[in-house]
Amino acid sequence: MGTREEPAGRGGGARRANGALESEVIAVLHGAGRALTPGEVAGRLTAARAHTTVATTLARLHARGVLERTPRGRSYAYAPVTDEPGLTARQMHRVMEGGSDRASVLTRFVDELSDDDEELLRRLLGPEG
Repeated sequence: MGTREEPAGRGGGARRANGALESEVIAVLHGAGRALTPGEVAGRLTAARAHTTVATTLARLHARGVLERTPRGRSYAYAPVTDEPGLTARQMHRVMEGGSDRASVLTRFVDELSDDDEELLRRLLGPEG
């Protein structure tokens, strides 16, 4: 039996494919409501992927702190460390920590918000003083 996976290729296409796979893996785990093994994740993906590809993706997400894992049989079962909004907030924090001028980054971020999002942010930050 050959592998069930399409080759990712070289260059930007492989990076984009890995990002899409990571996103789908995270979505599968969020939807499951419980920790899943690489085989269970692979079985729930929209496109067939080799077990090794899914296991590697899960291990990378675990190494980046996105997933937690617990031993299950001869493998691990993986679960998200937080819900989807929490994951997005973590990603935003990581981006902020990488910049050298936080005030400029936040200013530009707020400047590009829609009116609705700007109003929501104002409400979340509390009453005007």
